[in-house]
Amino acid sequence: MKFEDEITEHEKRKSHALSMGGDEKLARIKAAGRLNARERIGYLMDEGSFLESGLFATSMRPEDRDRTPADGKVAGFGKIRGRMTAVVSNDFTVKGASSSPVNSNKMEHVKNVAAKNGFPVVFLGESTGARMPDIMGAKGIIGVNNNPRQYMRLRTNPWAAGVLGYCFGSATWYSAMADFTVMRKGACLAVSSPRLVAMATKAKVDYEELGGWRLHTEITGLADLAVDTDEEALEAIQRYLSYLPQHANEAPPRVAVPEGSDALAEDILDIIPETSGKTYDVRKVIERVVDKDSFFPLKARFAKTLVTGLARIDGRSVGIIANNPYFKGGAIDADACDKAISFLVQCDSYNIPLVFLVDQPGFLIGVEAEKRRIPGKVMNWLNALALCTVPKISIIMRKSYGLAVRNMGGSNNADEVAAWWSAEVSFMDPRSAVSVVHGVSHDEDPEAYARTLDEMTRDTSAYDLASINGARAVIDPRETRHYLKQILEVYECGLTGGIGKHMLHNWPTGF
Repeated sequence: MKFEDEITEHEKRKSHALSMGGDEKLARIKAAGRLNARERIGYLMDEGSFLESGLFATSMRPEDRDRTPADGKVAGFGKIRGRMTAVVSNDFTVKGASSSPVNSNKMEHVKNVAAKNGFPVVFLGESTGARMPDIMGAKGIIGVNNNPRQYMRLRTNPWAAGVLGYCFGSATWYSAMADFTVMRKGACLAVSSPRLVAMATKAKVDYEELGGWRLHTEITGLADLAVDTDEEALEAIQRYLSYLPQHANEAPPRVAVPEGSDALAEDILDIIPETSGKTYDVRKVIERVVDKDSFFPLKARFAKTLVTGLARIDGRSVGIIANNPYFKGGAIDADACDKAISFLVQCDSYNIPLVFLVDQPGFLIGVEAEKRRIPGKVMNWLNALALCTVPKISIIMRKSYGLAVRNMGGSNNADEVAAWWSAEVSFMDPRSAVSVVHGVSHDEDPEAYARTLDEMTRDTSAYDLASINGARAVIDPRETRHYLKQILEVYECGLTGGIGKHMLHNWPTGF
């Protein structure tokens, strides 16, 4: 056979590059019930579609070349549900997937190819951070960080990240910059490891406390979702990307509507209490408004007074922002502001229309709110909303009070506003206004209270709002899904092919 020696040498080198950190390390991963870096790509991407980039890369240090197959990061291109995607999967079996000049170059390459050609990037994180001694000294640190745009985030194409192990350094940075981040329980997302933290601060801390899934789903909001297994994390990434376009200059895909979707709206009245003081879970309303089984909540454990998530209505991708009276009566706190802004940025960047479901008593007030800089966050939300150029549809379900009326799309901050016949809109809750303006309580003087309450509730109904065209329609709650199907068709943005102006695409990453 011609070139027999070359073929043999090539196959030998290829086998070594694919061997990762060796059988023993791979066996430990399997015994722990986890996938290795290459198995993760195989599970994520369509079978046989992966084209690797940088398979024969190794450490630049001569003594490490034979011990660093693919230099600890597997990168390349493939398809997810038939659509092209770039991927970087950290191989923890090779020097803890630590970042080096070579594998950083691999990451930059696939990022740049995806950005130039218009398709998403997926980062599967698990890394000890920067590799030492490779980056020690002036030459090392400049060599790794010689690209001033390495951590620039322009949302021209979607990014998704999976935190699938201990993530420090660049694995943390890219997870924080991603549009969607899912964490496997037991993983850790932090700037540095507990060992380095202990050395620097003299304080002992474990992985869970430092950067576990509860911290990042409930307190920081940096993770959108927590799951139990690698497979669930990869399936979440697949599902998330299914709602989005490949890049910012195309509309999101439209899919078939599941059977039975319209029928769900019929029992929506069973969810809503007749008494305004009683609460309900708005997620049950969402399920009856969107296509069957299409709601994909984002940051569900974070800032629970506000629900955000992707869904479909009549097969179209939409972003849902809904107050949830089930938590704190739906009052909007500082975290909810951050959550809303993050979601507005994402939807506007990827041409996803916004649907607001409104039932809020205003912003959460008090010393703690001021310490959390809520005035600035409220203004940031309004600024982001004003810059949104995707269609914005607001449905006022029950109460909507104060400046938050505007944050939730009222007062012409949405393209269309409709109200259920149960809606009540005013500067503040009329019951509170009676006490503030007149100093009258129901217990002290029931007659005076009833008289002044009647005065304060004047002109607050859905029909009063409609009379000044502040609501373009007053609808039966059971008509909500049908109304949204029709109005979204009106706002298909035919002149631009459903593409917005992306005025938020460079909004700062994270909170």
